[in-house]
Amino acid sequence: MFERTLLAATLACALPIQAQAVTDADLASLRAEFQQQLDQKFKELQATYEARLKEMEARLTDQTTAEQATRPPASAANPELSLILQGSYVQHKPGERRPTGFLGDAGIGAPTRGFSLNDTELILAANIDPYFRGLANVILADGRANVEEAWFQTLSLDHGLTLKGGRFISGIGYANEQHPHAWDFADNNLMYQILFGEHFVQDGLQLKWLAPTETFLELGMEVGNGNAFPGANMAGGRNGAGSWAAFGHLGGDVGESNAWRAGLSWLSARPKERESLLVDNGGVDTSNLFSGRSRTWIADFIWKWAPDGNPKERNFKFQSEYFQRDEDGDLIYDPTGVHSPGAYRARQSGWYAQGVYQFMPHWRAGLRYDRLNRGSLDYGANNAALLASTYSPTRWSLMTDYAPSEFSLFRLQLARDHAMLGNPDDNQATVQYIYSLGPHGAHKF
Repeated sequence: MFERTLLAATLACALPIQAQAVTDADLASLRAEFQQQLDQKFKELQATYEARLKEMEARLTDQTTAEQATRPPASAANPELSLILQGSYVQHKPGERRPTGFLGDAGIGAPTRGFSLNDTELILAANIDPYFRGLANVILADGRANVEEAWFQTLSLDHGLTLKGGRFISGIGYANEQHPHAWDFADNNLMYQILFGEHFVQDGLQLKWLAPTETFLELGMEVGNGNAFPGANMAGGRNGAGSWAAFGHLGGDVGESNAWRAGLSWLSARPKERESLLVDNGGVDTSNLFSGRSRTWIADFIWKWAPDGNPKERNFKFQSEYFQRDEDGDLIYDPTGVHSPGAYRARQSGWYAQGVYQFMPHWRAGLRYDRLNRGSLDYGANNAALLASTYSPTRWSLMTDYAPSEFSLFRLQLARDHAMLGNPDDNQATVQYIYSLGPHGAHKF
């Protein structure tokens, strides 16, 4: 507006003053000439300012890009840091209660009686750059620190592929990828206790493929050093791989209120001098060393229900897994004694099923049943000492928990344990608390 007024005044001053009479046609012609010159000057002025503005915008974009290239990603400068606090009070009969007839991880024992501080998890995660993400999960317990996970993961591979490397929890099964603070019960099911102790961890590589389909379809393969149970490498390491795994998961929605997922997994390991504890026919807890081949199949199925897909008020989750494990090789029974090595062959199976119902906001109740089938066992020369009767370990667990928020939970669990032959049934009680400090990633389906 200022430019138009200035131009008009300038033109008015420059016009010669004519003494002759002015007609309406002269005025119209003068107005047309004035408007033409005014429009031309305004377009030139507008073009000049637009060119300068574009130049400044381009310079600002180049400057911002250069600054971002020299600065770490926002998530790397401000990583996700969280701490999981867990503790419990447990009542059960004294001594170990190892499922009869199954070789289990020697490092896994019965929970501490009375009050105890459970594992504390310190988790650090961030996007490293546009191409990779990293995570470390350190378990703190009684003056020691154990690196449970420390991995990198790609973010920008095409065609639905993701590569993970380092130490990571394997993608086999369903409950395997869950940390203890994400369990629906205070303890792990008997099936996972026998197979992995807590869960199977790989030091190696994992490749996943997510299919571009409406139905959820995920396939994965893993290769690792095979040091984690049911593998072992007591001789000090090996070149190449010691364990292989493959898995596939399929799932989808049924209407607005229901969702499901099913999976099939395979794990192969070649343990060398794997230490396992086993109760012999005399009721003595003995140590054994196994070397050979271990192969495990796992089938899992999950069903979730929430009215209209909203789990805030009410929801129900059914979860079940079945396994079959075949092992063959050599077993040194009680290596500190005078017993000689013998052949070992076993084909065993087991399963669990559980249901957890949130009947009102913040409150849930759940029931779980575990069963192991001894199957076919042959200890060779040590059959007389180790081959017990055909006993099937079982356990019932009932729990209820209250979660005031997504960051805290209190749980009461009662269980009746029939896992050990020749030992009276154990009625167990557990009171547990779980607190989450800081941001924590959402749990999987």
